[in-house]
Amino acid sequence: MAKCDMCGKTTTFGHNRSFSMRATNRMFRPNLQRVSVFKDGRKVKMVLCAKCIRTLGKSA
Repeated sequence: MAKCDMCGKTTTFGHNRSFSMRATNRMFRPNLQRVSVFKDGRKVKMVLCAKCIRTLGKSA
C-alpha cells in the first residue's frame, strides 16, 4: 500500500462535484517518492511524502 514511512500519510477518499452537485468518488494520493536518507549513520532507502522530504532538508 502507498504509505509514507515517516508520517504514515496514505490515500484518502472524497468526491468530485459537478455543476449539478452530483457526487462521484475520487482519491487524493500523497506525493510519495523513494529517497535515500542517512539513519543512524547508515544510508537507507525510504518512501517519503514531499512534505517529509522538505522538513528533513530544513532540519539538516
